[in-house]
Amino acid sequence: MRKLVWLNGELCALEEAKTSVADHAHLYGDGIFEGIRIYDGKVFKLDEHLDRLYHGIRMLGYQMPQTQEELRGIIRDVCAKAAIPSGYIRLNVTRGTGLGLDPKHIDPRCNVMVMVSTLALYPPEAYANGLDVITTSVRVIPADSLDPRLKCIGRYASNILAKMEANARGAGEGLMLNHQGHIAECTGDNLFVVQGRRIRTPHPACGILKGITRDTVMSLARAKGFEVTEDILTPFDVFSADEAFLTGTAAEVIPMVSLDGKQIGTGRPGPVTQELMAAYKAETGKGTAF
Repeated sequence: MRKLVWLNGELCALEEAKTSVADHAHLYGDGIFEGIRIYDGKVFKLDEHLDRLYHGIRMLGYQMPQTQEELRGIIRDVCAKAAIPSGYIRLNVTRGTGLGLDPKHIDPRCNVMVMVSTLALYPPEAYANGLDVITTSVRVIPADSLDPRLKCIGRYASNILAKMEANARGAGEGLMLNHQGHIAECTGDNLFVVQGRRIRTPHPACGILKGITRDTVMSLARAKGFEVTEDILTPFDVFSADEAFLTGTAAEVIPMVSLDGKQIGTGRPGPVTQELMAAYKAETGKGTAF
């Protein structure tokens, strides 16, 4: 097993990888990315992640050298060479190389990176006991400034500030509101609340990243007969919920047991959350082999 990086056609060990200091993402955050999981030698939701990546490439006007199918093949090839049975893939695409904000004055050939490594976001006890979450003072960037469906590298400065605030307050995660005071998302996860057989999650218009794991869990819950809706939520909806949980590619499905020191439901991971955690784990076996 080796941690590998493929960058613009060159493959090397992760610790030997180098990129230009004039890369437009390095200078201005002008890039987009995807994080993808590997489970038991299969890439999970590869095509869904690539669809989102290429939607962003078109919106940002990047001159991408690879087609979606070509990049798909590159990813599978790097995964096979790395031979990491359960790991994490990071894809980066940046606008190009050159000093100066104006794209017309830089080399517009995209820099494309595929990293195959490992990542563990939370310890096992967090899944067993649940996360304590705080509401951060940092709001999500408004959708009329930057569409949250873009996984833009520069956009995540606000998420990092919110995560630092959560860390300073001893919380497992930070909940971010939008500028109307509605719940958007956590720093790296989408939020769900449970009341009986009804599961609710913030509507995409609230300023969230429309997560791949979020969509997967919604489909799994509906298949089990739950009513699943996308709504405008406030912290009241969390405080009055029977259960709450978070979803994300790195986090998977993880219970949330308190918000701002107030217990949610029993203060323990609930039965619906546990059912969906098990269903998601089973679903991860349906990936793209390499």
